[in-house]
Amino acid sequence: MGNRLVCYVVAIAVILVWSTTFVATKVLLSALTPVEIMFYRYVLAYLVLLAAYPEFHRPVDVREEFLFAGAGFFGGTLYFLTENYALKHTLASNVGLLLAASPMLTALLARFFTERKKFGRNLWLGLVVAFAGVFLVIFNGHVVLGLRPFGDFLALGAAFSWALYSILIKKIGTRHAAAYTTRKVFFYSLLTMIPTLFFMDFRWDISILCDRITIGNLLFLGVIASSVCFLLWSKVIWRLGPVAVNNFIYLVPLFTMVFSAIALGEPVTIYAVAGGVLILSGVCLSSRGTLENSRASD
Repeated sequence: MGNRLVCYVVAIAVILVWSTTFVATKVLLSALTPVEIMFYRYVLAYLVLLAAYPEFHRPVDVREEFLFAGAGFFGGTLYFLTENYALKHTLASNVGLLLAASPMLTALLARFFTERKKFGRNLWLGLVVAFAGVFLVIFNGHVVLGLRPFGDFLALGAAFSWALYSILIKKIGTRHAAAYTTRKVFFYSLLTMIPTLFFMDFRWDISILCDRITIGNLLFLGVIASSVCFLLWSKVIWRLGPVAVNNFIYLVPLFTMVFSAIALGEPVTIYAVAGGVLILSGVCLSSRGTLENSRASD
């Protein structure tokens, strides 16, 4: 991971896998509830990480444990609850488009919690442009396609959760092995999602897991998209930083729109395309403002 080019290739590969998870989750929603998908996915991921790194260590201090717990809650429980329920109420392509706002949200949160610098003109301009795109995406789902905007707002909540997760992973740092850090984050994700099983639509029925399509999609989500990709993503964040790495999320809307149109037959409208262009343009503007301020402070 010492080579930056390798980091870029790994980040793009992870984004490619994550872009297909919306389609896999959408398929699973015909057999499982959103909370069931989240729980089974994380159990599989944790077992894989436990096999890969079976060692346990004493907690370093209370602050670090809170960072792990926060990363587990925001990057696991809250993120996947909002994302999975968003997919139940809106298009997979809409979710991919709205999650593209997370790099901009990461930049904003980084300024509050780490850098503490004033917001530049490009950052504010990017914010306005991106949220104009968000409006178009929601308008496309609600007015043009007759969908409930509730799912789109849940997708925005998922983007905010992912931004918080990225900041917390950066704060945890590289003190521990990447496999151990990722496994511990998944442990806290499981711990914080267990209470949701008792008051949400979770069914203790193992027979629903006997279908080959269901098992195949769950294995893809739990083993490949979760344990392997989260491990690689953490390494890339430590190498390049959360703001720079989350810029690769720009590619998610493009991949997701293509995959969902091919696999699910979802419509691609001019409003969705225009909204996606505005979101990505706004994120690019805000990121350029972040880069310019960083150079000015050097």
